[in-house]
Amino acid sequence: MTMLQMCLPDTRSYDGCGDVTVNFNKDTLTFVLVEYWESKSHYERYLAWRKETGVFGDLVSLLETEPSIRYFEVIDV
Repeated sequence: MTMLQMCLPDTRSYDGCGDVTVNFNKDTLTFVLVEYWESKSHYERYLAWRKETGVFGDLVSLLETEPSIRYFEVIDV
């Protein structure tokens, strides 16, 4: 079982998480996770928890580069 498979159930059930989708590009071996949170503060609490438990550091150690965390707002157009 991959690390994402082990961790994503806890992520999806974390307070404030609406959904997480995992996208993978086979050509570049790049993952993009799109996460929907009730608010930025919900996500920040989640990320702090992942860092405290060591899971974030474990994940980063598997990557070639640091993850790029960016925040977007869904807009109704």
